Amino acid sequence: MTRTAPKRKRLILPVLAAGLGATAIFAQSDLGGTGAFAQDAPAQMPTAESSQEPATPNAATDVVPAPDEVPPDPAAELAKKRDETRAELEALSKTINLSSDKVIALQKSIADLDKSSTNIRQALIDSAARRKTLERQMLESEKKLADLGVKEDAIHRSLHERRGLLAEVLAALQRMGRNPPPALLVTPDDALASVRSAILLGAVVPGMRKETDKLAGDLANLAALQAATTKEKANLAATMTNNIEEERRMDMLLAENDKLNRSNAADLEAEKKRSEELAGKATTLESLVASMESQISSVREAAEAARREEENRRLLTEEQRAQAKALAENGVPDKNRIAPAYPFGELKAKLELPVAGEILRQFGDADGTGHEAMGMTLATNPDTVVTAPADGLVVFAGSFRSYGQMIILDAGDGYHLVISGMDMISTRQGKFVFAGEPLAVMGAKRVASATALALETNRPTLYIEFRKDGKPVDSRPWWTARDTGKARNDS
Repeated sequence: MTRTAPKRKRLILPVLAAGLGATAIFAQSDLGGTGAFAQDAPAQMPTAESSQEPATPNAATDVVPAPDEVPPDPAAELAKKRDETRAELEALSKTINLSSDKVIALQKSIADLDKSSTNIRQALIDSAARRKTLERQMLESEKKLADLGVKEDAIHRSLHERRGLLAEVLAALQRMGRNPPPALLVTPDDALASVRSAILLGAVVPGMRKETDKLAGDLANLAALQAATTKEKANLAATMTNNIEEERRMDMLLAENDKLNRSNAADLEAEKKRSEELAGKATTLESLVASMESQISSVREAAEAARREEENRRLLTEEQRAQAKALAENGVPDKNRIAPAYPFGELKAKLELPVAGEILRQFGDADGTGHEAMGMTLATNPDTVVTAPADGLVVFAGSFRSYGQMIILDAGDGYHLVISGMDMISTRQGKFVFAGEPLAVMGAKRVASATALALETNRPTLYIEFRKDGKPVDSRPWWTARDTGKARNDS
């Protein structure tokens, strides 16, 4: 018997088939292969002298990745999957409707509410807090689904690249089950065939077992990922339904709040027109704030009252100030207050971001115009609620130059908080708002503005700028540890 040195990559399974007395039949499959386990076979292998059929070329087994093929970029792949997932979720949100029983229950809860200004305000703050929690949960689910999708795609890609190899493994396993090697104690010919089969199996089976185990592991992981995706989608659908319910409740509360202010609607409309005129003439934020506080009566009166309260607080003794601070921290601050419950400088690491979102740009980052950003920018989901990060007087609420829709809060201690990029504002200037109170709602897509230049997203974006005595300052020290995070373009 002569020995030959066949190619290790293409002849292993055909030779195995010959040793088993079977023809090499390659199953059709969606899986893809490179014949990697051939490396486990020895360089020299005995050939079968009986019933061996010539090995036919198989293109599937010869698939070799191009040497210059670039592996997928994980970050780009995840970003693409996030975009795809977000589009699916936006389409899903349009199909969700509240049942008539749920709407009736909401209407009854609003009807049963004591319609005092204090109660309506507290109900709005509570509703906004629930909405922000639900919106954070939706963002987390979106991230999980995108991550699961990337992992699923990786397994599908691996199986596709090994489809030829896996087809050979599966076909060989099937043949071995259908045509087991002959018993040793029969005839000398059968004994010789058994020895040859044993030699071939000893050389090939370790590599085949490795590929079989890997295939089983891939399929198990794929099934687990698909189950996790199904569960996460079900959880997300429930969260989206709850968020729509909370959004409806907030709309009803805002309508009730408008009814309470209807008596001076004419005065408010006149002030709004005057504010628009002043905003058109102002060239800077400083000049806008100055004109509002000097020429808009509601803003001027509220600002003066807040400053008197601030001054009275400064006149307190250290002991009185400590008692007041302890009372405010351990209890509920006065719901009828007209000035911030706490000095703004003492609120570092205590403020919550106005929206549930992802930080895209921080103070000091490049702003896309060759300058440094004077504030931070966050990407949000459509229709996200925007809340007041701290107690403050609404100095301005409207459209201002390249900022778009903008709100300016006087937070005391010489600090002003600028928030822009919203689609619809639900507060008014001259009103004192509490931390967590809803101020506005984001739109369906990013609003074109100077503060949103060079951003790699079409999602709605909110711009936040803190100013101390008219100069921009970094807001990061004020946010809670949960809300403090790296901007996506940070290194």
